[in-house]
Amino acid sequence: MIVVAAVVGSAVVVGTAIMLAARRWPRLEPVAPHVDADSPTVKAEVRRHPRLRMLLQRHIDPATATALAVTVCLGIIAVLAVGIGLLFAMVQTHTGLAKWDLSFARWGAENATDTSTRVMRDISLLGGTVGVLVIAAVAGVIEYIRRPNRAIPALLLLTVLGQFAISNLVKVLVSRDRPAISQLTGFSGSSFPSGHATAAAATFAIIALLMGRGRRRGVRNAIAGAAVGVAVLVAGSRVMLGVHWFTDVLAGMALGWAWLAVCSIACGGRLLDFGAPAAAATAVADHTPADAQAQQARREQLSG
Repeated sequence: MIVVAAVVGSAVVVGTAIMLAARRWPRLEPVAPHVDADSPTVKAEVRRHPRLRMLLQRHIDPATATALAVTVCLGIIAVLAVGIGLLFAMVQTHTGLAKWDLSFARWGAENATDTSTRVMRDISLLGGTVGVLVIAAVAGVIEYIRRPNRAIPALLLLTVLGQFAISNLVKVLVSRDRPAISQLTGFSGSSFPSGHATAAAATFAIIALLMGRGRRRGVRNAIAGAAVGVAVLVAGSRVMLGVHWFTDVLAGMALGWAWLAVCSIACGGRLLDFGAPAAAATAVADHTPADAQAQQARREQLSG
């Protein structure tokens, strides 16, 4: 059972690390809290602080919020694309992380038991075609009922079906041989990247994105950590079953998360309402009384 412990332990460690890292990320809420611009409290606060209107109008706008979100996604895509390129270069030259490929494959083969093989096969199903389609469909229905949005079906279809197409395309282009050591389950196609790892990374990440809508930040962080943990779990199972090299699954996860970032740009903005917080702030700013504006203008003239 040492194989099961190693794979599950790795998934728990990585998932927990992601959850803790997310806690330190800047507090950018994907869905704006409800703000009633007509409420007496809002009007009173804006009247007491006339500079607030200027701050909201000059420095916050929906276009800026959306551009920031898109920039972050593009940055993620760039970093992951570079990572995939580096992994491919390592595979071609047998350097860097590729040096660990044979060691992991041998370790998995030497420590495999009937029980560990059965467990690894079951875990691997989470990244298989049938498993991914069923899980995505069920999650999509549940989330559409919980918080209806017409972007949900499009985002799920684009993410799940698209990752199948792009991972298989890369497999054909690279055409890397599978490990020849104790292949304990079936497979198809070439080895680089791992299709199961790609599918698990993209699918569970998009499900986490949907499940996180409208929830507290701590809950969203936990969901994100769990999604990454499942992807690592599936990736590890493919290595321990002897059907993928270590660098295959790393490239697969990177490809899955990069594709998710592409999909979030394509139709995630409608789902997440990137500009909603800024729109609410602008509405609040518009309720500044005219006399407060005049007083502020006089103060600026005197100070100038």
